[in-house]
Amino acid sequence: MPAPHRPPVTDPLVAMADRCVQCGLCLPACPTYGRDRIEAESPRGRIALTRAWALESLEPTGRGDLHLDQCLACRRCEAVCPAGVPFGALLLQARGRQRERRPASRVQRLVESLVAHPRLLSVLFSAYRHVFRFVPERLRVLPRPPALTEAHVATRMEDSRTQETVDLFVGCVARSYESAARVALEQLCNAAGVRLRVPATQNCCGAIGAHAGNLAGAASLASINRKAFGHATTVVTLATGCHESVAHALPTTTTTDAIDFIAARIDRLHWRASEEHIALHLPCSQRNVVRSVPALRRLLAAVPGLRITELDAGFGCCGAAGMQMVTDAERAAGFRAPLIAQFEQSGASRLLSANLGCRLHLQNATSRPVQHPLEFLASRLARLSP
Repeated sequence: MPAPHRPPVTDPLVAMADRCVQCGLCLPACPTYGRDRIEAESPRGRIALTRAWALESLEPTGRGDLHLDQCLACRRCEAVCPAGVPFGALLLQARGRQRERRPASRVQRLVESLVAHPRLLSVLFSAYRHVFRFVPERLRVLPRPPALTEAHVATRMEDSRTQETVDLFVGCVARSYESAARVALEQLCNAAGVRLRVPATQNCCGAIGAHAGNLAGAASLASINRKAFGHATTVVTLATGCHESVAHALPTTTTTDAIDFIAARIDRLHWRASEEHIALHLPCSQRNVVRSVPALRRLLAAVPGLRITELDAGFGCCGAAGMQMVTDAERAAGFRAPLIAQFEQSGASRLLSANLGCRLHLQNATSRPVQHPLEFLASRLARLSP
């Protein structure tokens, strides 16, 4: 008997979901499945759920929405999937449709509005820095912002006399929280004979909105960044969580992670020895999207005497997951706790992590410094006499 005719799949979400062969190899890799041990908290379960919603064979429910909300978008499932299911793209599509039928929370909408206005956000973070000690601990959703050093960076960039020039993506929250990493990157670039430019009109990468289903808002921010970087041939990103959104916004421009960029010029750099013991956290976005982990290990291995403990406790993700560290702080703290415990017990003096969201989340749970790896590497640069 011939197989019944099936109409061609025209829904892109269903087409992506149909690539899943339900083998279950994603289950051991999934942090939320590892924590809750239920099928609905696995990639396989979420794929089945969103496919059923798309085909209207299952009515959306609050409980189903919660399972979709709780996905950390770590993309660990993609790394082990034998069928090549593009889970990240599927998740964005599913959350986009979810957003159309279910309004975002007030907190989410407020944050999306603020990140689209980075200068205003910087003013608010400056105020937060000054009143931080008066804010009750339970309301400190982010650590205290550091003192800004941006003016010094801009001056040194203008004075640079190097042949290679690249553009730096800054972003929104990073304007206030990542100034030390930008100074470090500029020091490393200067040592490697590279000049950095920072286009003034750039905006948020849009990842915060996109991960919550605001695809139109993310597309609008991408358009702004395309204009801001219209002259660029190479754009460097510092936060691994921003990288993919920036790369998608600039399809005709080479977008490279700062760690990969510096590692490609490692032969131009010289390091002072360090007997320090550091802890290294490898963000999901760095491992599964940007894939700059080998470059980072190569850079750290070049520092003589350095001792490194790679944090691997827990479920494979720190739990920051964009806004989840704010909107579901208790659950996010549960994913973070094993990593912090391993860090504290290791005796390491500082913790390095390449993604800003992860660093903010981790810093909120420890008194020891949490830095971008390039901050540490810049501090170990050898100052060669001319």
